[in-house]
Amino acid sequence: MAQIDIAEVYKAAEVLQNVARHPKLIGVTKINPEAQVYLKPENLQYTGSFKLRGAYYKISQLSEEEKSRGVIACSAGNHAQGVALGATHNGIKSIICLPAGAPISKVEATKALGAEVCLVPGVYDDAYRKALELQKEHGYTLVHPFDDPLVIAGQGTIGLEIIEEMPDVDAVIVPVGGGGLISGVAFTIKTIKPNVKVYGVQAEGAPSMTRSMKEGNRIKLDSVSTIADGIAVKEPGVNTFDMCRKYVDEIVTVSDDEVAAAILTLIEQQKLVAEGAGAVSVAAAMFNKVPIKGKKVVCIVSGGNIDVTSLNRVITRGLVKNGRDCTVTIVLSDKPGQLSKVCSVIGNLGANILAVEHKRNSSNTEINGCKLHIEMETRNQEHIDIIKQGLRDAGFHVEN
Repeated sequence: MAQIDIAEVYKAAEVLQNVARHPKLIGVTKINPEAQVYLKPENLQYTGSFKLRGAYYKISQLSEEEKSRGVIACSAGNHAQGVALGATHNGIKSIICLPAGAPISKVEATKALGAEVCLVPGVYDDAYRKALELQKEHGYTLVHPFDDPLVIAGQGTIGLEIIEEMPDVDAVIVPVGGGGLISGVAFTIKTIKPNVKVYGVQAEGAPSMTRSMKEGNRIKLDSVSTIADGIAVKEPGVNTFDMCRKYVDEIVTVSDDEVAAAILTLIEQQKLVAEGAGAVSVAAAMFNKVPIKGKKVVCIVSGGNIDVTSLNRVITRGLVKNGRDCTVTIVLSDKPGQLSKVCSVIGNLGANILAVEHKRNSSNTEINGCKLHIEMETRNQEHIDIIKQGLRDAGFHVEN
C-alpha cells in the first residue's frame, strides 16, 4: 500500500483553499428522526462533485516534464470534469476516457471544461483499460480516479473540513465506488479522531468493495448494474482496499429503490439535487443500514451530476418507495356503479387518483368479473394500508 501522511492532506487543503468550494454542513435534517443527521453537500462543489479536490491536487503536484506530456484519465463522469478543470487551469492538455453510457450532461460538461473526450463501450473498467492503452501509446501522465495517494489526500480534505466544523461528530457516512473518497476521509478522520465511526455505502448492483472486505481480498465483479453510475466500479483499487480494511468500520449496500427515495428526500426536504452515487449515504441513514440511533452523523452527498432525462424516472421510483405513489389491483364484478364506489372509497380516504385501467376477460377472473388497476397519490405507507383496508371493508377484493 502506498503510504500517505496526514501532512499531505493538510498540504492538499492549502492548495485547494482558493480552488475548491468548501460547503458548510447542512442540518439537523429530518432524514432519520432517530439521529442527528447532517449533510456535507459536495454536490454544490465546482463541477458538481468532490472529485475536483483529488484531481486538482494530483495535477498541481506533477513535475513540469509530466505536465508537458499532457494528462489522461478514465471516469464515469465526475473525475473527468475534475481533471478537465484542473488541467485547463494549469494549461495542460487533457484526454478523458468515459464509458459510452455516461450521462450526456457529464460528457458535455467535460468537453466544456476543455478536455478531449474518448467514449469507450462498456463501464468504468473498460474506459480504464483504454486509458492505459493511450497512456502507453502517447506517454500521457495518468491521473487515476481513486487509487493514487495524492488523489486520496485531496479527497481527505473533506474529512478535515468535517472535523473542523463539527469536532463532536460521532459518525460519517461515505459513498464508495473505487474507494478514493472513503480512503481519504477515513484516513484523515481516524488519524485526528480515532473514535469517530466511518461507514461506507455501495449500491447493491455494484458491491465490489463490500465483497472484497468480507472475503479479505480484492474481488472483481463480472458486471455492475445500478442507477448510481458514479460508483459502478467492478474492482476496488489496491491502495483503497488496504486503506478501507485499516480505517473503515463497515461497508453496507443500498438498493436502487432506496437510492431513488433518498434523491427524492433531498429534493423535497433540502432543495438539493443529488445523483445516485451522491445519495447512497443518505439512503443508508434513511433506511437504518448503519447503527446511528442517537448519534450525530454526517452524510457526504458526493455529487449532483444526475442526468435530467433520468431524473423523472428516479423521482417516480422514489415516490413509490416512500409510499407517495401506489398502484392497487382490485377484482370486482363488471356491473354499473362499481367503479364509482371504488373511487368514492379512495377519495373519502384522502388519496388522489392518477390513472385507472379497466381490464375485462382476464384469464384469472370470473366470466362476469374484471380487474381495476388504480394508481394513486398517497401520503405514506400507513396511508396506503388504510386505503387498502377501507376497500376491503367496502367489500372489494384487493389483490396487492
